[in-house]
Amino acid sequence: MLVTIANLRDSSKIRVLITALKAHGFHPMESGQDGLAGMPGVRGYKGTYAIKVPEAEARSAKILSDDLIKEMESKD
Repeated sequence: MLVTIANLRDSSKIRVLITALKAHGFHPMESGQDGLAGMPGVRGYKGTYAIKVPEAEARSAKILSDDLIKEMESKD
């Protein structure tokens, strides 16, 4: 089962987070693996993109993603 660990509006930050999670050995779901078929631009709840990881990785991946989001937002 997949667990959502982050929701962001900025697709650039989503790409950075997915890359960082992969670099740290996590397995985030790639965009296009969920949602409506043939509609890759469809966003989720309140216009956000979600990052989902396997349930077994969720706790550690959330800690990393929260730290990275905090760092990215401090630079905005």
